[in-house]
Amino acid sequence: MAAAVTPGAGAYVIGVDSGGSGLRVALGTAGTSAPVATTVCAEPVRTGPDGIDADHFLAQLLPAVKRLTRDALGARAPARIAAVAVGAAGMATLGDHLRARLPKALATSLGVRALVLAADGVTAYAGALGQRPGAVVAGGTGMIALGTDLGEWRRADGWGHLLGDSGGGAWIGREGLDAALRAHDGRRGGSPALLERLRAVFGPATGLPGLLYPRADRPALLASFAPEVAACAQEDPVARSVLRRAAAHIAEAAAAVCPGTGFPGTGERATGPGGEPVEVALTGGLFRMGEPLLAPLREELGRQLTHAALVPAAGDPLAGSLLLARALARSDLRLPRHPTLLHVVGGGSDGG
Repeated sequence: MAAAVTPGAGAYVIGVDSGGSGLRVALGTAGTSAPVATTVCAEPVRTGPDGIDADHFLAQLLPAVKRLTRDALGARAPARIAAVAVGAAGMATLGDHLRARLPKALATSLGVRALVLAADGVTAYAGALGQRPGAVVAGGTGMIALGTDLGEWRRADGWGHLLGDSGGGAWIGREGLDAALRAHDGRRGGSPALLERLRAVFGPATGLPGLLYPRADRPALLASFAPEVAACAQEDPVARSVLRRAAAHIAEAAAAVCPGTGFPGTGERATGPGGEPVEVALTGGLFRMGEPLLAPLREELGRQLTHAALVPAAGDPLAGSLLLARALARSDLRLPRHPTLLHVVGGGSDGG
């Protein structure tokens, strides 16, 4: 293992958040929490036969880092970057290419030898709760829950829209479209209100399969209908039922990963080592749907995790990436390491 980094006044860190909407990069210092500057690369990193495309990732990241450091420092000497943390969607299952390529590439290009490669759920956790034990549900198009007692990680769902992500945006959108098509067919469980919204958003119901099935971004297209479900929920009992079931799925995932608990229904209570409530945070665009989802979710969390405390997320996944980079630079990375969820190269932290 490389020697611990000793950050000085001139040491900088880089946080990266790579997701379906593009690549976000933040420049910060090793000694302060706020970013110095941020930038966005609008093109999402490609995924190919080898998983996340490391070459495409580097082709966007390296110019972005140069822009950030140039704009922040002007004509001064080049920034000394003490650590980089990358959070990427798909890192746990599709990140082998990144884990193989990035350490050498960043050492050569930026002189960085302290690197964190994390699943986006981990950077969401770090952004929301920092390095405290607890549980975080990250909801967007998909849905994943992560929890830790700082000894190990527990994960629930995050299996993608075909196998899981239950309660996420694509799941809600699909359930809403199912109810709309049931109304179109005259089957039980249909919603005329959602059928009306389907026609307004996508056109005739009979054209939906041809619009949806050929698309590579099917999960995002399904998730685009989730706000329509929320908009109908106040007046439409079918839409309300979809959101209640989504809330139950999300709470189940949170309960499954909460430190100090068994699986839902075991009767165990979510308490920390001193008996205090375990913190649970929600993060991601899914929860911007507001009260139509949050009201039943609070009820479900109260029922399934009777001694958990729902707390606001302190920051987003980009803030979490910057926190991980700063912690590694200061030899203070306390979140548990994991081969695919939180992979560390160099640095002096024990990290678990």
